Amino acid sequence: MAFPLGPRFQEALAFAAQVHTGQFRKGTSVPYVSHVLAVTALALEHGADEEVAVACLLHDAVEDGGGLPVLEEIRERFGEGVAALVLECTDATATPKPPWRGRKEAYLAHLAEASAGARLVVLCDKLHNATSLVRDLRATGPALWDRFSAGPQETAWYYRSVVDILGRKGRPPLLEELDAAVRELEAAIRPGA
Repeated sequence: MAFPLGPRFQEALAFAAQVHTGQFRKGTSVPYVSHVLAVTALALEHGADEEVAVACLLHDAVEDGGGLPVLEEIRERFGEGVAALVLECTDATATPKPPWRGRKEAYLAHLAEASAGARLVVLCDKLHNATSLVRDLRATGPALWDRFSAGPQETAWYYRSVVDILGRKGRPPLLEELDAAVRELEAAIRPGA
């Protein structure tokens, strides 16, 4: 079934570009907005409706763009449904963010109960991040980890946990892609790899 993308999607696209202006993918010169565009494209290619697509565009806006005031702006501009999806996909609303491990553990506990729409956003988000990590690890080697607050084992634990939790509700092709990327990441960081 095809879903038309209307003015709300166009407004969200502009808002996402505005929120992420001046932000770059960690340790690169790649504009951060490329990530939200990739996540949105993946979701649209796998059945997202406009509300989920708008949430994809805005999934990092609260976490990386201003916290709860940004969530309230999303609610006012794009509706309660989009705001709820964005909040389900957000692991921190405070600045500075809480410590990495505790934040991720809380996020994973919440992910187990997430809505179908949020699970699709998360799956597309983690798939793009994991494939980017694997690609960058191939290109730069272990120096890649200098960009992140979590090390390779913690990162692999987190992505493996996401796969396991999302897999409890079925194994769509996108989850198989994420699982393959995580397996490649795990193999690349094993001692002697």
